[in-house]
Amino acid sequence: MRNFCKRLPNSQNLTAPNNPHLRIDIKSLAMKTFTKTRLSSLIISLGLLATSTGAFAHGHESSKPQLGFETQLVSGNVYMLSGVGGFTGGNIGLTIGDDGVAMIDNGLPSVLELLKAEVAKSTDKPIDYLINTHVHGDHIGNNEAYGSGKTHVISHQNLRKTLLEKGISTGGGKSKPAPKDHLPVLTFSDQMTIHINEDDANIKHFAAAHTDGDAVVHFKKANVIHTGDILFNQRFPFIDTNNGGSYQGVINALQSIHDMSDEDTKIIPGHGPLATKADVATTIEMLKGARNLVQKLVDDGMSDEDIIAANPLKPYAEFSWGFIDANRMTKQVLEGLR
Repeated sequence: MRNFCKRLPNSQNLTAPNNPHLRIDIKSLAMKTFTKTRLSSLIISLGLLATSTGAFAHGHESSKPQLGFETQLVSGNVYMLSGVGGFTGGNIGLTIGDDGVAMIDNGLPSVLELLKAEVAKSTDKPIDYLINTHVHGDHIGNNEAYGSGKTHVISHQNLRKTLLEKGISTGGGKSKPAPKDHLPVLTFSDQMTIHINEDDANIKHFAAAHTDGDAVVHFKKANVIHTGDILFNQRFPFIDTNNGGSYQGVINALQSIHDMSDEDTKIIPGHGPLATKADVATTIEMLKGARNLVQKLVDDGMSDEDIIAANPLKPYAEFSWGFIDANRMTKQVLEGLR
């Protein structure tokens, strides 16, 4: 632009031939014309940039997984179904074979059709048995949908008792009576076994752990254990003391699961990725370590509020997640110590 202006006549003002009183500032006019041209180009460039950025953003958003499930073959004919693209509930177990199909837990009511579609990718057979690991709605939310058909729902007797006495939570501290089809029709007190698909699926109760009605399913031949919410793999657990759970009970149950396992055992946790015996050991160590850290502050005479503010579980920060962070876990530890 500067070189262009240098080439203009020395006199910046010219007289219009038809109007001697009208004087024109050539350099000013040239500058304005050049500026408008540059501005137009800039606007066009920004428009193209916005368009390409929008296209990139749209492509980026479309690359995010939609809410649904993914299926992982664990061992033998046992599969794990876990949520993708959002929260679908707890991890689901599935055994498929000539004898039929048994499912362990069934997710939230809102994902029923997604669950059915995912199961249909592996089998077109109906669900013969539905095992409930505990009472929470993110694990047994679709009991009624399956129970209204030919599926036999199985649980520990305390789970059925809780549903009959407390009903189904509807949020905000409210509940509604559990429909008949939502209730388990086969219950046990200590343990039972389903002999299916050339395997023995042993269902065992662990008292006062995550709840008072927890069931762990052990496929002996496949060497697979589904723990329900006794194990939250690589994250802090939720311990439902309002439904009979306890801190020490979780540790006791995890120790039993650890002892049931070997180095090749595949463990389906209630939440989190597929686990191993070593993962169970890590969780036990975290629970004991967290309790020791909080116990020390209790012994020093600190109040619960001061203990929480001190963030004693900072060494276990990697276990924090959306539902249970370090503060909430500290409160659970304190409750377990009282």
